[in-house]
Amino acid sequence: VDKDALDSQVKDKKIQEAAEKARNEELATESKRIDKITCMLEERQKNEIRNINKAVSEFQKNFQKPETRREFDLSDPQALKKDRPARLSDSDPRCTVSGLQKFMGEDLNYHQRMKFQKEQLREWSLQQQRDWKNALADQKFADYLYDKNRIELDQKTMEQQRKEEESKRAVCAATKDFNRTQASEMAERKKLEKHQKMKDDMDEISNLLQGDLLSENPEQAVSSFGRHRVIPDRWKGMNRDQLMAIRDSQQQQVLEKLRLKEEEHQRDAEWDRQCLQAARAQLILERHQQRQSRECRRALDRINTELSREQKSK
Repeated sequence: VDKDALDSQVKDKKIQEAAEKARNEELATESKRIDKITCMLEERQKNEIRNINKAVSEFQKNFQKPETRREFDLSDPQALKKDRPARLSDSDPRCTVSGLQKFMGEDLNYHQRMKFQKEQLREWSLQQQRDWKNALADQKFADYLYDKNRIELDQKTMEQQRKEEESKRAVCAATKDFNRTQASEMAERKKLEKHQKMKDDMDEISNLLQGDLLSENPEQAVSSFGRHRVIPDRWKGMNRDQLMAIRDSQQQQVLEKLRLKEEEHQRDAEWDRQCLQAARAQLILERHQQRQSRECRRALDRINTELSREQKSK
């Protein structure tokens, strides 16, 4: 019975090790897949940032040329070549008050100049509004991609935790069923042993009570030469060897009973030790799973923190 129980425990332990190995392989595969998705998302984000920067550069190249700026005339390298004489005519707008070439009331292009300046200011304002709207749209799209990636990672983490909890519950249920089966088998075995022991004791007591030794049957001492004669070695009086043989037999029975009790005690102690080892192994497995779950969660938090920091810095 002990050998069968030990074989069953070894088999269950192998099953648990196989389940743990399969779970670890599944976790490793899932981690690789998450790393691959994260790399793809980072590469996509880099490409999008590169395209945005490229679009900004193209926009600045095509629509924000240096010669279109208000202060370009201050740093124009061709300013001297393009410069005109101090005065071309009496209505030259470049004639200032300090030059004494034009006086108050002689500005004939005042209304046209003001209209042109207002139109130019309006164009600059509209261009700035368009640039601001485009920047807001790009920022909103980048935030949307970041939130989407973070939600996907959180969903995958929750799914992985759910699978781990289901696997843990399955292992606990299998362990409980195995312990319940072992306990029922142990109780049934003890019951059968107790019943057999009681039956043996009753048979032994019955044999002793019905035997010639305790019943002191006078017929056993009758000699074959006549009932008036007795056989000394069958009568109540017994020699020392017979008494010693009886005592030795009783002593052997006592020793045998003590040996059986000791074996039973050792079996109970071994069973308790195996149960304690199984419980300790289960506790170690649960702690290991909790530790892996915490490490996985910390890794995901670090990834989210790094992505957030990169997004904020960009």
